[in-house]
Amino acid sequence: MKRQTVQRTAIEQVMRHSGGPMSIEDILIYGRKIVPSLNQATVYRNLKFLIDAGRIRQIIHPMLGALYEETEKGHHHHFHCHQCNRVFELPGCVLKQDSVVPKGFIVESHDIFLYGLCPCCAQEV
Repeated sequence: MKRQTVQRTAIEQVMRHSGGPMSIEDILIYGRKIVPSLNQATVYRNLKFLIDAGRIRQIIHPMLGALYEETEKGHHHHFHCHQCNRVFELPGCVLKQDSVVPKGFIVESHDIFLYGLCPCCAQEV
């Protein structure tokens, strides 16, 4: 295992306190508040290491692209507010695979993204 660096510690701290999946740009912005010299290449390199170590996972959002979140939260889904553009975590899984998957299909994984307005943005409407 590679040694723990100040940059990796900052990235892990940002991810731990994120409240939802984060883009590379978000990780970089918040990470620079901890380590001002943090750069994009370092974020990519450390995310790859954390993914390989099983501590972070990458999710692919249909509109936002690659987002990253901690793996310890278990299986869950996401809500994307189209007004503030934030992605929120939804607890648990609402999909009843046995009732939606045709016989003979084997589901290996799934992601569900719901879209709309978060409570803050809904108050503004």
